[in-house]
Amino acid sequence: MALFGNAHRVDNGEAQKEFARLFGQGEQVHAAYQLVRDTFLFTDRRLVLIDKQGITGKKTEYHSIPYRSITHFAVETAGTFDLDAELKIWVSGAALPISKNFTKGVDIYEVQALLTQFVAR
Repeated sequence: MALFGNAHRVDNGEAQKEFARLFGQGEQVHAAYQLVRDTFLFTDRRLVLIDKQGITGKKTEYHSIPYRSITHFAVETAGTFDLDAELKIWVSGAALPISKNFTKGVDIYEVQALLTQFVAR
C-alpha cells in the first residue's frame, strides 16, 4: 500500500488525545506522523494507519498492525535530488510493502529506531 504525500511529525500528546478511542487500556503513543489527510501512529503495542477516505474525509479506515506481524522493514534516506526519505514495512501475508514518504525534516533514523525497538520484542 503506497500513500502519496509527505509525512511530518505530530506531537505525541495531541495524537494520544485525538485518537484516544482507538487505544487499549494503558496503550501509549510513542510517535505520530501525518500525511495530508492520513495519520499513522507508533504505539507501544502496534502501528495504526488512519486513512481518511473520500472527498470529505468523513469515512475513515483504521488499520492496526501488531508489531509481531512486521517481518522486515527498510529505510531509504533522502538524496541530493530526491529530497524525501522512504520507509517500507513488510507485513506477514502481504506481498507488497507498506510504503511511506517522509519530508527532509523528519528523522528517518528515529523511525527506524522505533521499529527496531518494537519489532524486536
